[in-house]
Amino acid sequence: MVAEAQNVQIDGRRLRVTNLDKVVYPQTGTTKGEIIAYYTAIAPHLLPLLEGRPVTRKRWVEGVGTADHPADSFFTKQLEPGAPEWIPRREIRHSEGPKEYPLVDDVPTLVWLAQVAAIELHVPQWRFAHDGSPGNPDRLVLDLDPGPGVGLAQCSEVARIARALLADIGLDPVPVTSGSKGIHLYAALPGAQTSDEISAVVKEVARLIETEHPDLATSTMAKAARGGKVFLDWSQNNGRKTTISPYSMRGRAQPWVAAPRTWDELEDPDLAQLDFATVMERAASGVDPIAALRPNPASSATAADKSASDRPVTAERLAPARHRARLSAAASAPASAAPASVSPMLAENGTPAIARGLSSPSWVEVKWDGIRAIGTWADGRMLLHARSGTDITARYPELTADGAPFLPVGDAIVDGEIVAFDRQGRPSFSLLQNRMHLTRPREIEREVVRTPIVFMVFDLLRLDGHDLSAMPLSQRRTLLDDVIADLDAPVQVPPVFDDVDAALAASAEFGLEGVVVKDPASRYRPGQRSPSWLKLKHTRTQEVVIVGIRPGRGDREATFGSLLLAVPDAGDLRYVGRVGTGFSDRMLRDLLARLAPLRIDAAPLDGVPALDASDALWVEPEVVGEVEFANWTPDGVLRHSRWRGLRPDKSPAEVVVES
Repeated sequence: MVAEAQNVQIDGRRLRVTNLDKVVYPQTGTTKGEIIAYYTAIAPHLLPLLEGRPVTRKRWVEGVGTADHPADSFFTKQLEPGAPEWIPRREIRHSEGPKEYPLVDDVPTLVWLAQVAAIELHVPQWRFAHDGSPGNPDRLVLDLDPGPGVGLAQCSEVARIARALLADIGLDPVPVTSGSKGIHLYAALPGAQTSDEISAVVKEVARLIETEHPDLATSTMAKAARGGKVFLDWSQNNGRKTTISPYSMRGRAQPWVAAPRTWDELEDPDLAQLDFATVMERAASGVDPIAALRPNPASSATAADKSASDRPVTAERLAPARHRARLSAAASAPASAAPASVSPMLAENGTPAIARGLSSPSWVEVKWDGIRAIGTWADGRMLLHARSGTDITARYPELTADGAPFLPVGDAIVDGEIVAFDRQGRPSFSLLQNRMHLTRPREIEREVVRTPIVFMVFDLLRLDGHDLSAMPLSQRRTLLDDVIADLDAPVQVPPVFDDVDAALAASAEFGLEGVVVKDPASRYRPGQRSPSWLKLKHTRTQEVVIVGIRPGRGDREATFGSLLLAVPDAGDLRYVGRVGTGFSDRMLRDLLARLAPLRIDAAPLDGVPALDASDALWVEPEVVGEVEFANWTPDGVLRHSRWRGLRPDKSPAEVVVES
C-alpha cells in the first residue's frame, strides 16, 4: 500500500513529500524517509560545502537496486520542471544551450531533492562569482580510484604520499572516503588561480607519485593500466567537471556516504566506507574533519597566516619532490658506466590501422622534419652526436656552448630531433640545410642568428648513473618531463596526443611530414628498428647515395643539372634514377663544392642507363641525401623525385629502401 502524501513545513517553506516508507536501498531496507532525515540532520555540515556551487544531481527514481542488480540512474543538470520557485538557480551556458542549476543553500532544498530521488549531489571545485560567472576554484581535489585487486589500504598508502607532496606546496589536505571505492583528497585554496592552473599542479602531483611509486599508482586513464594500482585522477579540477560532495549519500547497494575522515583513521588496516547512520552519529558528536574547507569570512587568522595561505599554488614549489622522484626512479634502474653516446632506436613504416592497435589510448608524436640527435650531458656540458655517430656538438652552440641550457642532473642521455622552423612556425628541413654541414666557427656563428634551431627532446635513456632503457616509454617520458620542465627554448619536450587519426589529420592541415605512433610500454632498443614505434608520413621520402653528377646547362651551366642516385642492395649499389629539382642556388653551389673532391674516373655501380651515363661525372659513393618522390616504377626507379637535402647524419650503409 502506497503511503499518503504529506505537507510539511521546514524553515518556513511548505513542502509536499510522498512515499516516505518506500525502500530505496533494498539490501538494508533504507527508506526515503530515512534519507530525508539524514540530509536534514547533516545539513549544518553539508550546506557550507554546497553554498554557491551549481549542483548536478544523480537520481534513482526506482531505488538503487542491489549489488548484483543495480537499478538505472541518470544525471541531471537542468533544474527539474515543477521545482519550487523559491529554490535559487544560476544559468551556465553549455554547447547544447544554457541550463539552470539549483543552488542548494538551505534545508528545504535538500529535502526537496531527496523527495525527487536526487541521492547524489555533485559539484565543481569553484563557486559562482558576484557577477554570476564561474569563479576560480577555492579547493582542489585528487581522486584516488582503486583499480582491480586494490582496496582502501593501498589507497590510504597513496593518500599519505600525496599528503606529503601537497604539504610541499603549503596545503593541508583532508581525506574523504568516497562512499564508493576509493578516497578523495581535498585542500583549501585562496581562490586566486584558474581551474586550468590548479589542474596543472594536481597533474604534476599525480605524475610525481607515479614516478616515485610505479608499483602503487598510475596517472594513466586507460583502465587496462590500472590493475593492482591506484588511479590518480587529477582531471576533476577541470572547471567543467564535478565531484561527489563530501557528506553526500551514494547510490551504491549500501547507503554509504562520501565521509570526511581524519588522517589517524587512514592508518586503520580495516578502514572501510561509512554508512549514513554512522556519519550522522559522528556529526552529532562533533566530528567534522573537513570543517577547514567551509567558507569563513570572519576568520581570525593573523596577517602573516593569511599571507602564507595566499601564496600561489604552483608546480615550481614541487621542485624538492621532483628531485626525490628522480632519485627514486633512477635508483630502481640498473647502474651503468660513464655516459656515452648511443645509436638511436628507429621506427618502422606503418599504417593508421596498425598504429591504432599499438595501445589504447594511443601515444602519438609529431614527426619532426629535422636531424636526429643524441645528447649526452656530463660535467655540466652537452655533447651531440648524429644518428651515424658523427660528433655535431660544435654545429649547435646554442645547445652545447657556455650559457646553453643547463640540465639539473648529474648526467643524462637524451634522444630527440634538431629542428629549424620557418616563418609560419612549421619545421623546415631545407632551412636546416643552412646549418647541418657547417664546420667553420664563423659560419656557424652567423647561421645561429639566421637559422635558429630547437632541440625537440622526446626520450630519456640515462639519468644520474642509471640506464633507463628497460623502463617503459611512459615512465621514461615522465622523468624526461621532470628533467626538462624548467628549461627554456631551444630545448623542449614535444606534446603527446592520444588520437592517431586526429593527429594525422592535424599534421596534414599544418603541412607537417607526419606522425610517429609509439607503444607507451616499449623499452628503448638502441640502434634497432622496432614495430613498437611506427612512422606515418604524408609524402614518400627516400634516403639515397649520390653516385654521379650530370652537367648543367643555361642558368645551371656553372653548377650541375641533376644528381645520379643509388641505394644499397645485397652488398652492392643499385641505381634508382636522378633528381634535378628542389635545389636552391646555394644548395647547388654547396653540393658542387662538396662533390668535386670526390670525383672518380669510372662509375661506382653497374646498371646505369646509357642516356643517364652518357655525360655523367662519377663520384665516390660517400654522400647521403634525401628525396621526395611519387612512387617506384616497376623496374625500381624513383618517379617524380625532388631533392630535400643532405643527410650528413647518415652513412651509405645505413640507407634502406622505404617500403
